[in-house]
Amino acid sequence: MEPSVSSSQQAPTSLMTESLVYTPQSGALDEVYTADGQFREHWQYVLESLKSLGPDALNERQAKALRILRDDGATYNIYGDTSGNLAAGRIWGLDLVPALISSEEWGKIEAGLLERAELFNLLLRDIYGKRDLLRHGIIPPEALFCHPGFLRACHGIKLPGEHDLILHAVDLMRTGDGEVCVLTDRTQSPSGAGYALENRTVMSRVLPSLFRDSHVHRLAAFFQQLRSKLTSLAPHRDQPRMVVLTPGAHNETYFEHAYLAKYLGMHLVQSGDLVVRNGYVWMKALDGLHRVDVIWRRVDDWYCDPVELRSDSQLGVPNLLEAVRAGHVTIANPLGSGILENPVLMKLLPVISRALLGREPRLTSTPTWWCGDSSDLNHVFSELDNLVIKPVNRSNTHSSILPAQLSMAEKEALINRIKAHPMRYIAQPILSAAHVPVFDGQKLVPRPALLRSFTVASHSSYTVMPGGLTRVGSQPASFIISNQSGSFSKDTWVIASEPERAAPTAAVADTSVLVREADVASMPSRVLENLFWMGRYAERAEASLRILRTTFILLHGEEAISPTCQRTLLEAITEVTSTYPGFIKAPKSLIDAPEAELLDIVKNSQRIGSVYSSLNNMLNCADESKELLSSDMLRVINDIRDALGALKNALTGGLASAPEKALDPLVTALLALSGLTQESMVRNIGWRFMEIGRRLERGLQTIAIIRSTTVNQVCDSDEQTLMQALLQSLEGLISHRRRYGARITVTSTLDLVLMDTSNPRSLAFQLEQLGQHIRHLPNTHRPLNELTPEERAALEAETLLKLRQLAELGAAENGQRQQLSTSLVRLTHLLSAISNFVSLSYFDHKQPSQQLVRSVGDSLP
Repeated sequence: MEPSVSSSQQAPTSLMTESLVYTPQSGALDEVYTADGQFREHWQYVLESLKSLGPDALNERQAKALRILRDDGATYNIYGDTSGNLAAGRIWGLDLVPALISSEEWGKIEAGLLERAELFNLLLRDIYGKRDLLRHGIIPPEALFCHPGFLRACHGIKLPGEHDLILHAVDLMRTGDGEVCVLTDRTQSPSGAGYALENRTVMSRVLPSLFRDSHVHRLAAFFQQLRSKLTSLAPHRDQPRMVVLTPGAHNETYFEHAYLAKYLGMHLVQSGDLVVRNGYVWMKALDGLHRVDVIWRRVDDWYCDPVELRSDSQLGVPNLLEAVRAGHVTIANPLGSGILENPVLMKLLPVISRALLGREPRLTSTPTWWCGDSSDLNHVFSELDNLVIKPVNRSNTHSSILPAQLSMAEKEALINRIKAHPMRYIAQPILSAAHVPVFDGQKLVPRPALLRSFTVASHSSYTVMPGGLTRVGSQPASFIISNQSGSFSKDTWVIASEPERAAPTAAVADTSVLVREADVASMPSRVLENLFWMGRYAERAEASLRILRTTFILLHGEEAISPTCQRTLLEAITEVTSTYPGFIKAPKSLIDAPEAELLDIVKNSQRIGSVYSSLNNMLNCADESKELLSSDMLRVINDIRDALGALKNALTGGLASAPEKALDPLVTALLALSGLTQESMVRNIGWRFMEIGRRLERGLQTIAIIRSTTVNQVCDSDEQTLMQALLQSLEGLISHRRRYGARITVTSTLDLVLMDTSNPRSLAFQLEQLGQHIRHLPNTHRPLNELTPEERAALEAETLLKLRQLAELGAAENGQRQQLSTSLVRLTHLLSAISNFVSLSYFDHKQPSQQLVRSVGDSLP
């Protein structure tokens, strides 16, 4: 039932005649209507346009937006999520009704944001510089030195130029008097800018006419300024190497890290990709070490250097602060900027602003009481039920508390905690965020919303992103509006009074040749290792799916197969998937009733070698290197993710109803991924390592299935069945019939799947391709003019196979093809050796440096 509203709050009649009508919540502050119930003019066109679309059309557009977000890999990782999502978080939530701000109102907000960024920049410089505010008593020493965001090791560090605070984010909300106020500041590694850009990209594709006709301010200039500013932080190099330092694929906003790294043309690195030597930061790549000049960090500052900061951190670079102090690398935002997130500063901000700017801030902050101040503490205890209690140090384990919702015992425990450590807590009034329209699938409903705006330093002042990221509560009375708590987002439109003119782009010298020469093999070895194993896991999963699908067809076909054939095929499944002991030397009862074991091999996520496990590992590798993958490849990878998620449900009823059909979508998606690898990836070093992984694994899987079905001699009828299964698994049955006719023999089969270099599924083809790729690797470790170990192994494998004769390989003695078995065993050994040689020569396996003794402050965060 729709909430009732007073007559003064009724929407205009023209908006009440159709199903997509927005009715505000009675008594709640609203963005569409003013406090006196008047309709805000800049919402008129958008709501009328949505009303004309109707719920069905808007549902179709919402589904299209969801597909685009999924295809782009736009995810948000929920910490502690036990839903079983594969190698990624949930798809980023976007509501198609934009959040609107008029140009007039935005002009006031923008001026306040610019002033606030300048103020915080001066504050940061003072805290790690002269500390005049501290000496004059404007900031209490306890508020500064007791906060874990203050890093003594960063004293005196200054960035090139006029700004130390490069990127500043502010959470805003509309208060009861209709004014916009500041809830929090984000200064360590502000997140959300990349999601705002993704939202804008999706909205411009899903509602293009509405977006174009609304005269929305564009976001491109903000990101151009961001890249320009980061580049200027390395004034001594014409072409600085800039990297984005990420905690890794399991971080909540990892999609944004990879997305912005790709969008801005920067390397995405993790701590293991960087090393400090001789006072400089270097990125480890195949062709040696590459100097890093600028680090845009997405790691909290406390974790960035395990030597001087938090000793147990696995996310930082040892001795990073040494390079920063020497001026050999610049970090944005600078280490130590987390102190600006101290909410105690919000209480002190008016007096700080008067001291630094000569006036109070234009944007007001949420009233804040610090329990470390005795008068504030008395106020907090007297008004406890009307306040929100927040920890001074923001973390995932300590959240805001509403004392009014606590029991008497819980409230008493809270009071005792505050009394024991009063400097760790602040209190703020309970504020209700203004509501915005949200489409719930049938109608427009009001939901509370917050706006996160972003400001980036420019040459003279700051540049503000027009709008920002709007987050919306999932319930009408959501108290915590956070993506971790299930909130979703909106694109924020600053509506211009006339079409916006394109901003002129500064001329940039054409240095593409220089960049290409510098980046031939400069990818981090971690990324290359993930591409290598992505190729291997993809081939491993495909081989498993093919042998399983062939076996299902034969087991459930009209023609019965002999017990010998059934055992051989089932043992081949175990050999190919390496899910031992499986069917190897299994009792007859298991061979006669293999359904439970086959199901386990397909969908047991905890079993090494299962289809589910192999594909999940492939998805993990893809996520770790997603900044190098095209949008089409990401789309196919998400198809695999979806098909794998549906696989368990498809096989819930067991194997009674055409289980091979449940495997078809995965095989098709893997073939599409293989095709995109060949047709869409640039032939750089990353593609070559993926190809090496694919050829190695396909060679090993081909050997495994040939050994399982061909080495042991069986009767003619069974041999026909097994050779047919072998050819079907290796996609060679039709080619064999065209070349040799209907009669299938061991010799003709081996000619096609073992020796034929024109067959892309044959072992000879894999060895030939593998040798070519290995010869093109950077040979920085080559001993004089000798072949490298991997080159020798590849040459020996290719030569061994070419020197064999089919008559010898197909000849059987005492029920076994001994020559074939010996050759395949040796080839397996050589391919495994190549994998080991490549890994040792090109991938980094060193453990990061750490302190042996923990510092006292390690437990503070």
